[in-house]
Amino acid sequence: MRRGSVRLRLTVLFGALFLVAGAALLAITYGLVSHATNDMFLSTANSSSGGGAGSAAGGGSAVLPTTADPLQAQAVRIAGTAKAAENDALLLYSGIALGIMAVVSMALGWFAAGRALRPLRRITAAAQRISATNLDERLAVGEPDDDLRELADTIDDLFGRLDASFGAQRQFVANASHELRTPLARSRTMLEVALRDPGADAESLRATCRRVLVAGEEQERLLEALLTLARGQRGLDRRVPVDLAAVTRDVLAARGTEIAASGLEMAVTLEPALLAGDRALIERGVANLIDNALRHNVPGGAVWVTAGTESGQAVLTVANTGPEVPPAEVRRLLVPFERGGTAPTPRARPPAGGEGLGLGLPIVQAIATAHGAVLAVAARPEGGGLAAGLAFPAADPQWCAREAPVRGPATAAEVPREAHLAAAGPAWAV
Repeated sequence: MRRGSVRLRLTVLFGALFLVAGAALLAITYGLVSHATNDMFLSTANSSSGGGAGSAAGGGSAVLPTTADPLQAQAVRIAGTAKAAENDALLLYSGIALGIMAVVSMALGWFAAGRALRPLRRITAAAQRISATNLDERLAVGEPDDDLRELADTIDDLFGRLDASFGAQRQFVANASHELRTPLARSRTMLEVALRDPGADAESLRATCRRVLVAGEEQERLLEALLTLARGQRGLDRRVPVDLAAVTRDVLAARGTEIAASGLEMAVTLEPALLAGDRALIERGVANLIDNALRHNVPGGAVWVTAGTESGQAVLTVANTGPEVPPAEVRRLLVPFERGGTAPTPRARPPAGGEGLGLGLPIVQAIATAHGAVLAVAARPEGGGLAAGLAFPAADPQWCAREAPVRGPATAAEVPREAHLAAAGPAWAV
């Protein structure tokens, strides 16, 4: 038995409570019996002396009455001595009985505590047996439906969440390993083929090197996406004031050439939207949503981007035309390395980040979770494509003013093809 175990503490508690209750009961019983015998003794003595000591007995004390008969007085003294001896014997025997019952109560308390804690010991043993390799096991505590059953069910739910988390982690590691191995194997194959070619000249070797560099860039993009995903899942170490509209403006301005070459219609509305968070992560999340809308689109399609404040929250919405996405497949896009079923539209240069790797929306989801934000993604009912919305908790303007200056709202000259969303534009709901 461990020192300070719950069973020992409960046993001592049960014994102490019984001892206090027994001592109180003994004191009350002794007082009542002593008072009753005193009254009986005084009544008998007064009747023997002719009632001359009534005033002495009125206070309930054991004052002996006076009498002229020596034999009668001696009988009264003997009776008083016998009464005192009876009271002492009552106190002694009651104390002995209390001590015996205290020992018995300790034994019964030990037994009762063991019975009460037996389900808890089973829960502890089962929890110690379950490890990362058998998280599918459950405690499965049966009746009765009490507090211990509720504790066991809570632990079972925890094991279930841990099992799902470990499974997702193992699947993620397997997918990441596969994604990293593919460009490495491609680079190695190209180099081996070039080295084994006896007629290879300088131009063919340079072409091989260029292809290897392209494969290396793909690895860099994947590693950068994985690091961003891990950083978002880890949480935030520090928060600074950020204007969501300014971040969106910068992302769009950096992609101005690609947007112009894509031939897509852009509808952009930016209004100040303050939030507290990590600017680099927020910029990556915005970039992923916009790159996803540009990449997974159709020729002559459109992209709607709006940033502003709604119901006190900083909100970004990005919607695009594109291939139709079944509503049941939308949630699958938030799983790492899960790609849409359509091929991306060719571009002069693939957008930076995790797009094309199945990490774009999962990264946005991780960034939203780190900021306490809500990401909502839905298939557009008309025109195909997706509508995605990010809703960040609004920052306190006074705190933002104290922490750092916030960049002003975007201007039309800084955003390519700036236009206001039509009233019939795509909508999303968190």
